[in-house]
Amino acid sequence: MSEYLTVSNISKSFGSFQALKEASFCVNEGELVCILGPSGCGKTTLLRVIAGLEEQSSGEIVQKGVTISNLPPDQRDFGIVFQSYALFPNLTIKKNIIFGLQTRKQSSEIIENRLNELLSLIGLESHKNKYPAQLSGGEQQRVALARALAPSPGLLLLDEPLSALDAKVRQFLRLEIKNLQKKLGVTTIMVTHDQEEALSMADRIILMNKGVIEQIGTPQELYSKPDTSFTADFIGKTNLISAKKVSENKIKMLGQEFNCSEPLMSEEITVAIRPEDIKISKQESDPNTIQGRVLEIEFLGSYSIGQVEVQYNDQKEILICHLPIDNNEQSSIAKNSQISFSLNPNSLKIVSS
Repeated sequence: MSEYLTVSNISKSFGSFQALKEASFCVNEGELVCILGPSGCGKTTLLRVIAGLEEQSSGEIVQKGVTISNLPPDQRDFGIVFQSYALFPNLTIKKNIIFGLQTRKQSSEIIENRLNELLSLIGLESHKNKYPAQLSGGEQQRVALARALAPSPGLLLLDEPLSALDAKVRQFLRLEIKNLQKKLGVTTIMVTHDQEEALSMADRIILMNKGVIEQIGTPQELYSKPDTSFTADFIGKTNLISAKKVSENKIKMLGQEFNCSEPLMSEEITVAIRPEDIKISKQESDPNTIQGRVLEIEFLGSYSIGQVEVQYNDQKEILICHLPIDNNEQSSIAKNSQISFSLNPNSLKIVSS
């Protein structure tokens, strides 16, 4: 897979505030990459710099072998969809979609063929003579997507395209957008603050924090192998516990020693443990077993989430764990009950603070 876009050491400042700090990454041709992070982390600023809507303070952007860092937006090869859709309210759906083609002075035959192709792709053939106000939010977003794709751009930029929609429509559209992107093979960068969106849609995720790229990887890599405590805590739920190195494969935390399969690079470490990796144990003699008291149980359908208090050396730590329904129905696992649980050495992930 060949590199399509290369972003090198991009920084952006607004006065004394540095919104981006030497961001670098590559996007492969045909790839869907999500830039993920909390509000104010710099993800939308980075997208706008790629589009030429903001000028970087330093750094370089290369698109398909051509340096575009200093080109105006109209000389860059991209289509963009904004969170607010930005459809022209006084134009029909048809005229919204073909707007970019008309400004490029395409022939009427090419315009009509492309219009019909896109209306078919987004499933709105019967709506072409309606106005945006006559469509639902999800339908308007599909029209905005079709308009961005109409000129056949090499790069598609999506700025939180689903955030204004309700949960069911979001879930439907994220699958639709992903399937459409794969069908067309268009290289896509999507900005989102929604970790579920990123995990379900992206080939790779660029996770940002305070203007810095925290980690880049596949959804599976960021979830299962977080490099930092921020990644572990932002992608899904996790327990972050302070620990000390005892030997090459042993750590001390929660008042006792545990086997650990991760390399231990320092004496003071932080361990990330996913709630689903905390297993209820019937044998207190099992390796890596610890006891705790169930403080709360939250029923979530196929499983429950339990808050378990572990006491040690006059200290307390509250862990979040999954409780299977069949276990939860047993009288031994109820609020205020004492339970034993085990931690698989492979599930103890060492992360940097």
